[in-house]
Amino acid sequence: MTHSLENRKIAILAADGVERVELDQPRGALLGAGATAEVISIHPGEIQTRQFDTDPAGTVPVDRLVSDASPDDYDALLLPGGTTNPDHLRMNRYAVSFVRSFAEAGKPVAAICHGPWLLVEADVVRGRRLTSYPSIRTDLRNAGAEVVDEEVVVDDNLITSRSPADLPAFCRTIVERFALSRVTG
Repeated sequence: MTHSLENRKIAILAADGVERVELDQPRGALLGAGATAEVISIHPGEIQTRQFDTDPAGTVPVDRLVSDASPDDYDALLLPGGTTNPDHLRMNRYAVSFVRSFAEAGKPVAAICHGPWLLVEADVVRGRRLTSYPSIRTDLRNAGAEVVDEEVVVDDNLITSRSPADLPAFCRTIVERFALSRVTG
């Protein structure tokens, strides 16, 4: 396995209701490529994960609160989905500001499934080409994005994917794109 992400620190922004596989598989790909990854959330302790949005799938420890985290400390941002996860996050001003700061700084931001809801809330999708889970595509269009139905879409620093079925392509793409980013620090 290549270690193309050595010396890269990745923030994974997630909250209760995160789809377990959408957090675990990308995090595994990032760690396997040599990155350091931290789970950032809106409350301390652990976040409750889900499988198929409704079935409990255990917990994941939180490494840092988003209110205490600085985008300057990270090279890239991962936004896993699950229906309720981004809904919780988009109601938190620190989470929205965190996402907006990454996007405006030109740092890579990868979002899968319902994760692009945070990009809408951060007001960074206007004029951008994205994909997502079908049920939020109208929200993306209403926020000014060009929405397509492809397994992975890269538009400059934004990387989006549709669903867990696209995880193999999404994971390959985020490792490749995160490796091209400049190293913070």
